[in-house]
Amino acid sequence: MTVLVHFGIIFVGVLGLLQPATADLKLNFYAKSCPKAEKIVLDYVSKHIPNAPSLAAALLRMNFHDCFVSGGPFWRVPTGRRDGLISNASEALANIPAPTSNFSTLQTDFANKGLDLKDLVVLSGAHTIGVSHCSSFSNRLYNFTGVGDQDRALDSEYATNLKARKCKSLSDNTTIVEMDPGSVRTFDLSYYTLLLKRRPLFQSDAALTTTSTTKTYITQLVPGTLKNFYAEFAISMEKMGRVGVKTGSSGEIRKHCAVVNS
Repeated sequence: MTVLVHFGIIFVGVLGLLQPATADLKLNFYAKSCPKAEKIVLDYVSKHIPNAPSLAAALLRMNFHDCFVSGGPFWRVPTGRRDGLISNASEALANIPAPTSNFSTLQTDFANKGLDLKDLVVLSGAHTIGVSHCSSFSNRLYNFTGVGDQDRALDSEYATNLKARKCKSLSDNTTIVEMDPGSVRTFDLSYYTLLLKRRPLFQSDAALTTTSTTKTYITQLVPGTLKNFYAEFAISMEKMGRVGVKTGSSGEIRKHCAVVNS
């Protein structure tokens, strides 16, 4: 199934602009003030994603980052969240797992937000769409431990192909690479197959196969159905959407999404 349908819902976070009254996060928050709010946003995003497929991954990434830093909005979407009163890059960098994170760091970061190892594995499945710059993983190809070596956890044939065709030097900061080659526009299970083949781009993705618990989750997902994966993903997304959420006077309705109100 393509990403078209699944990501209209993510953008419902913008609906916080429509409701001035204080309230808790809940389903159908805009039932009285703007009954068609979710449909309006879903229709708009669904219309534009076919012309800009990378938007789906960008919206998903935005939702993930916003939730990890200051709370964020599902999939039947509990709405009513407010924007944070503080917005700065350093806060994001301090809270968001990096592509170089090892398993211990990932486990701690997720646990600190009330998310477990199953959530970690399921939410990482979002890497089935989207792209990455070489700079996020080229150390695995050229200088993994600081002595000009390659990460031995990365499939050698795949690494050779990346160096020959994509990331031709450690200093390449502009080339982009598909996270899930050949399936970048399809939200499916192939990301997990790549993990088991030792072909993920990020060290943080490779880390998911280094413990028995997370690897078991992966091996259970791969032969399963997309319906089951979508259901598990939706559960974890809603759970993440409630991380540190701000409602009422604890946040604000921004006049401009990118900056706090003056």
